[in-house]
Amino acid sequence: MVMGRQEKGAATAPAAFNLAEAGFGDRPDLDDDGREKRTGTLVTASAHIITAVIGSGVLSLAWAIAQLGWVIGPTVLVAFSVITWFCSSLLADCYRSPDPVHGKRNYTYGQAVRANLGVAKYRLCSLAQYVNLVGVTVGYTITTAISMGAIRRSNCFHRNGHDAACLASDTTNMIIFAGIQILLSQLPNFHKIWWLSIVAAVMSLAYSTIGLGLSIAKIAGKYIYQLIFMAKKS
Repeated sequence: MVMGRQEKGAATAPAAFNLAEAGFGDRPDLDDDGREKRTGTLVTASAHIITAVIGSGVLSLAWAIAQLGWVIGPTVLVAFSVITWFCSSLLADCYRSPDPVHGKRNYTYGQAVRANLGVAKYRLCSLAQYVNLVGVTVGYTITTAISMGAIRRSNCFHRNGHDAACLASDTTNMIIFAGIQILLSQLPNFHKIWWLSIVAAVMSLAYSTIGLGLSIAKIAGKYIYQLIFMAKKS
């Protein structure tokens, strides 16, 4: 079955191999398939990877490890790291098809699935992707609204004291966040703002470092308190 798929793909290979011969190879602003030439660098790619890996999920990592314990927690973390690496390797191999070096480029995950698994699997993949996208969008909207409300309440407590009735409307915060997202989604070249990924990577590293520092301070304070208590008791 695999050989049959490879033979079927080999029939369309000449068209992919001859893309550069069609004149695209002579254009410095175009790739070998006629699309706008990619300008990504190691720095921008690293920024994208850091932003994706050290995302908002790292904020709940400490709680997850605390729930699982120091044995199961790191074991699960390493296991999912291996799974992520394996999936990334598969995606890299599927970037061009049918030939991994000279084949036609698959610019999206859906295109890679369609080229290697067929139209039916592509439709199932698209359905799963859109369902996941809707769920993630709803989750981020709710989380952002709660976070914005927490910041407003914190500022209110600092100004008026902890006994003040500080309330914040999550609905208003959701509308504000959704409006900003709709506005940004209208930018035609939003994916070309390379410096945005670097800013996001710096922010991810910053709040990860802050979380690590607070954790160390919490543990150190606990042990210092115990030492002081034992010293006074003795």
